[in-house]
Amino acid sequence: MHKRFLALLLGLVFMAGATGQVLAAEEAAEVPQVYIDGVLTENVHATVIDQATYVSFTALVSALQPDAVISWEGGQSVARAEGIEVAARPGAVYLQANGRYLYVPEGIQAGENETLVPVRTLAQALGAEVSWDGAVQITSEGTPLVTGEEFYDAEAVFLLSHIIYNESGNQPMEGKIAVGNVLLNRVAHPSFPSTLYDVIYQPGQFYPEKTGCMEKTPNEGSVIAAKLCLEGAVVVPDAYWFNGAGKSCWASQNKECVAVIGGHAFYG
Repeated sequence: MHKRFLALLLGLVFMAGATGQVLAAEEAAEVPQVYIDGVLTENVHATVIDQATYVSFTALVSALQPDAVISWEGGQSVARAEGIEVAARPGAVYLQANGRYLYVPEGIQAGENETLVPVRTLAQALGAEVSWDGAVQITSEGTPLVTGEEFYDAEAVFLLSHIIYNESGNQPMEGKIAVGNVLLNRVAHPSFPSTLYDVIYQPGQFYPEKTGCMEKTPNEGSVIAAKLCLEGAVVVPDAYWFNGAGKSCWASQNKECVAVIGGHAFYG
């Protein structure tokens, strides 16, 4: 009886040990290794947050741009090198890079004494490329990031930012982006005018002349939201109308509500 009990106990210990090894292996597998130009890097460690792979801002910038000067300024990590200026603010849904605003849906994260940024977004900002083969593969010689001055169409930024400000200037960034999405969704849909200008000035829609919104100065958040939309940031991919949440309108009576963000309901 004693031997049977001992054998059972040893079996349980073995099973627990084996299970622990399996779990440890699985946990290790969940944290991808990072290679730069085919070489495993010891200084850049990845972590998975909301199914996105994040890395330390300082570690990856230092690995790809050894001459970069990295500092903490005004609540954000900033890196400067020849032809490159990148800023990452924990809590923001974008990474600033050479006048561009690169969308980070899960947000830039604050780690323990470090700023965490999605590896693909930061690599893009630094002119590198990322692929996946069970590990993070970074190619340092990628495509240099086009500057904001070259990338953004000035008229599109002007039109989008003014309507976003007029309609949602006091809303969270997600709500601002959603309003911009509605405008661009209409441009892409055959039932609406095919240009941003014509969508905005379509009779009975945004009333720019009546509100005088094109004469106002949009706040910084509205301008950033406009640029994020032009970068491809999408919050409401199938929305073509919006109105105050809880308020009755033609869309609320005839279309499906696809999202409620801040003070607005969006319909598709």
